[in-house]
Amino acid sequence: MLTALRCGPALSSPDGVEALTCAVVRGEDVWARTYYRNTTGALLDAALSLLGPDGRSVRSRCVAGAGDGPSLCETPRVRLKGEPLRHTAAAEFAVHMGGAEVGRLLPRAGSNPAPGRDR
Repeated sequence: MLTALRCGPALSSPDGVEALTCAVVRGEDVWARTYYRNTTGALLDAALSLLGPDGRSVRSRCVAGAGDGPSLCETPRVRLKGEPLRHTAAAEFAVHMGGAEVGRLLPRAGSNPAPGRDR
């Protein structure tokens, strides 16, 4: 079974975060995935969202450990509703504070919308 990735541009911040965020389609499933590298020396919170063409979204949170190695975070997979290419993904990184408190925001990375899609 083929897996299709539609990714946005790779993002690099001066703080030490690199990220590439994609909408992933495989068969009748769709999910969001962000590949990241965290060289900030601190734990980060990664908030990842899959946005559907009908306005629905699926969200996931990951703690991005510090280190030079590449890692990934994914949302749960959901059944496709609508055109697969109309799903987009977005990831936001913030300094990990623990609990519900949000630290200083770092980069936001997203997948590109499908060609011809209205914004």
